[in-house]
Amino acid sequence: MINYLNKKVERLLISRNFKKLYYVYHYFTGGFKAKKINISFENKKNRTEIVQNIINLKNFNSYLEIGTFKDELFNFVNCKTKIGVDPAYGGNVRKTSDQFFKENKKTFDLIFIDGLHHYKQVKKDIINSLKVLNDGGVILMHDCMPKDYYYQAVPRCQFEWNGDTWKAFLEIRTNENVDVYCCYADQGIGVILKRKNKNRLDINLKDFSKFNFNDYVENYKKYLNLIEYDDLINILKNYA
Repeated sequence: MINYLNKKVERLLISRNFKKLYYVYHYFTGGFKAKKINISFENKKNRTEIVQNIINLKNFNSYLEIGTFKDELFNFVNCKTKIGVDPAYGGNVRKTSDQFFKENKKTFDLIFIDGLHHYKQVKKDIINSLKVLNDGGVILMHDCMPKDYYYQAVPRCQFEWNGDTWKAFLEIRTNENVDVYCCYADQGIGVILKRKNKNRLDINLKDFSKFNFNDYVENYKKYLNLIEYDDLINILKNYA
C-alpha cells in the first residue's frame, strides 16, 4: 500500500499541470535572468557503457545502484553481485536509500548514485556511499551537469531534469580526502575516488544549497573539474 501511494504521489507531482505551475514559479524566482551552457551530450558515452566498462577494466565484483527507477541502467549491468535500491520502482531492494544504508552490512566496488535529485538527499547518499565503498572502489553520480536553470530547478518543472545534484557534487569537491571529477557524458557523470584530492575546489561557502546558478554557468568547467571519457579511463587505469 505504501509503495502504491508513493507512486501515486510521484505521478501527481511530476504531472504536466504541476510542471507548468512550477515552471512559472521558477521563471519569476530566477529563471528569467539565468544564463545557459552551450553543451550537448550527443556522441558522448552513456552511463550504461561507462558503468560496464569500469567494472570490466577494474575487475569489480560488487555493484550498488541508488535509484533504479525503471531499470534503464540496472538491468544491463553485468557484475557478480549487484544491488539496486529504490522505494518505488526497479532494482531488487524496495527501500529508500536512507533505510538501505541504515541496515546494510555489505561493501561495494562500484556505486552509482541516481536517487532523489535534491541537494540534501544527494549529499547524504554520497556520505553514506563513501562509508561502504571498498578501497580502490569508485562512486559515480548521474545528472551533475545541468545546461540551464530549469534543468536543475527544484521542484521539478520539466521532463528532462537533473535536479540540484550539482550542488552536492561541488560540495564534495571541496573535501581534501576524496578525488572528484565530472565526466562530460550522459548529463554529467560525477566520479569520486577514495584518495587525496588532486584538484580541490577552493570555495568557502557554508550552505551549498544556495550556490548561485549563474556563477556555476560562468565557471562550470573549473567547478566540475570536467574531463572527457578517455581521461576518466586513464585516471582509473592508474587508480588502486
